[in-house]
Amino acid sequence: MSDELHNKRAIAQAFGRAAQRYTRFAELQRTSGEYLMTLALPLAGSQILDAGCGTGHFSQRWRALGKQVVALDLSAGMLQQAAFENSADVYIQGDIEHLPLADDSIDLCFSNLAVQWCEDLPRAIAACYRATRPGGAVVFSTLAEGSLGELAQAWLSLDGSKRVNDFLPLAQIADACRPYRHRLYPHTLSYRFATVSDVMHSLKGIGATWLHGDRSRGLLTRRRLQALAQVYPAAPGGFTLSYHLVYGIIYRD
Repeated sequence: MSDELHNKRAIAQAFGRAAQRYTRFAELQRTSGEYLMTLALPLAGSQILDAGCGTGHFSQRWRALGKQVVALDLSAGMLQQAAFENSADVYIQGDIEHLPLADDSIDLCFSNLAVQWCEDLPRAIAACYRATRPGGAVVFSTLAEGSLGELAQAWLSLDGSKRVNDFLPLAQIADACRPYRHRLYPHTLSYRFATVSDVMHSLKGIGATWLHGDRSRGLLTRRRLQALAQVYPAAPGGFTLSYHLVYGIIYRD
């Protein structure tokens, strides 16, 4: 099995396991998606692709506005939850990088915090652009380098390990968009947690698990969480976890 296929399968399984509890933990996704909606609404036609739909929260939002919605996700578990909640008109299990849609078949591609899981961002953007009709747009949010930096620093201090996924630097995200007429909006969001255990549960609850390296090294016992808390970067009133987001609009010319 290729590394890319192995990683895609791991991603799908992780999000599938999180599907039923996802909504409870998905504050970051909601906040990001709400802002992305404000960027997308003036550009939206009648047919919307929700690429990386998760449990379908924003598919429902688009549908409530009278749009025809195709919900696509890599995870069968997420799609099942989206279908259970009657989120869209069509459900497709598929990969954004190999988008199973015809050319010029949608008016807007909406992708909230999904493309950071792609192996090849330029390929993912090209696939979304191809499926979008001229005059439409691709709007996306993604995580950039520096996200989860506090947690990465804590693991490095504790045992020298790297237990946080790699995210692309802003310059590389900009390079992926450069072939198209586009606009990018960087933004940072930080969340405060009472305990390090809450930090870890927030990631597990949305399926955002560490995908690379030896995941068996050092189980997260209570003692290990306590040790991690001792080296976690200090912040008044709790433990901070930061996300460096990039919002993008790519105009389909």
